[in-house]
Amino acid sequence: MRKSLLVGSLAVCSVFLLSSSVLAADNWLGTWKLNTAKSKYSPGPAPKSLTLKFEASGDAITLTSDEVNADGQPTHGSYTSNFDAKDVPWQGNPDADMACPKRIDANHYSNVWKKDGKATINAKAAVSKDGKTLTVTLTGKNAKGEAVNNTSVYDRQ
Repeated sequence: MRKSLLVGSLAVCSVFLLSSSVLAADNWLGTWKLNTAKSKYSPGPAPKSLTLKFEASGDAITLTSDEVNADGQPTHGSYTSNFDAKDVPWQGNPDADMACPKRIDANHYSNVWKKDGKATINAKAAVSKDGKTLTVTLTGKNAKGEAVNNTSVYDRQ
């Protein structure tokens, strides 16, 4: 009886450690602040500030964003995903109501933004080799129908 309890406990711990190590391997986890001097926005203008926070949330990752737009208006957005290319609701993004993020490897993910069932923007994210910089490129069309070609550079906090 004690042996089977020990084996069961070890199995549960192994599964927990394995799932935790997969999330821990995602180098975009953490808090990132937009470096406006290194970023390019088309159409502009760039936001005054933007902070992204990626947190492990059970087996998933929750992204929260806090922005002060060019007009000085604050916005807040979030979604929770397994980064498995499945649509999840995205709250607070004027250009998307669904996110479809997909983990490529520990330093890269892609995300198809969707609004009313239609793909609007393709995002590609890459963490630098030293882990200090996150670069996100956005291409597509925003909610106003304008062509988007942005490169946002974030510094790890």
